[in-house]
Amino acid sequence: MKQLNEDIKTGQLKKAYLLYGEEAYLRKQYRDKLRGALAGEDKMNCHYFEGKGISPGEIIDLAETLPFLAQRRVIIIENSGLFKKGGEALAGYMTEMSDTAYFVFVDTEIDKRSRLFKVVKERGRVTEFPVQDEKTLVRWISGLAAKEKKGISDRDIRYFLEKTGTDMANIRAELEKLFCYTMDKEMITAQDIDRICTRRISNQIFDMVNAIAEGNQKKALALYYDLLALKEPPMRILFLIARQFNLLLQVKECRKKGYDNRMTAGKTGLRDFIVGKYSSQASRFTTDVLRKAVEACVAAEESVKTGKLDDVLSVELLIIEYSR
Repeated sequence: MKQLNEDIKTGQLKKAYLLYGEEAYLRKQYRDKLRGALAGEDKMNCHYFEGKGISPGEIIDLAETLPFLAQRRVIIIENSGLFKKGGEALAGYMTEMSDTAYFVFVDTEIDKRSRLFKVVKERGRVTEFPVQDEKTLVRWISGLAAKEKKGISDRDIRYFLEKTGTDMANIRAELEKLFCYTMDKEMITAQDIDRICTRRISNQIFDMVNAIAEGNQKKALALYYDLLALKEPPMRILFLIARQFNLLLQVKECRKKGYDNRMTAGKTGLRDFIVGKYSSQASRFTTDVLRKAVEACVAAEESVKTGKLDDVLSVELLIIEYSR
């Protein structure tokens, strides 16, 4: 990202850019920054294409057309899949493309072995935007709060992240709500976060499994009924319960092998800062119970698919069984 920012700042722009990776918020931010740097307010010579089925021939014809009263013709192509399949013709053209043509490609997944990837890397700039780590997110949130002349402790930022997850677009939206709610306050607290920030469904599932582990059947069922009231499909809830038990099983196995939080996060796909919570929850179950719970979730899904049980009832019975 440092090199990308330098290109934009100095105006020494490349002929082609590829922005890819899981973090959609950053991809969008830098797509818009590049569009501004390359085309400014010029809409006539800036073109946007999205989705599969884009015609490389049409793109090449457009790139060969001289811009109208401008230095550049900018072509932005998003989520095309051309970096996995079908980009050969465009790659061939880009080896000797028009001096006035500039490309910005935006995609989630790419194949680094593809010819188009290699050409863009050679002729331009390739930047990956992975899911950001805890340290980066804490620094980013702290900076956004400072711009609003507000303070928030690192501990409360981590608590906030437990509620919102690591998706930066969701974080930004929840922060806007939080800033508005604390308009007359200088310091944001955990209580403010509890009052205004939306809990992810995965957090509800975590609390439900916690209640199951504690044998608090009433609370576990109440959380289930809350999710149903929010129109969450029972089969999606079952999938998330199964996923939670499976993650707990993986965390427990990692702990047995002596893995620390970072190693456990790498093996399970969890973020470093929530591994501790999962480890604590996993300690309330034996390995055998967790394995049987995962198998019970599979059996419950099978019962629904074969018509033996109603979907709402199947999940209810599962919760009752494991919260006794």
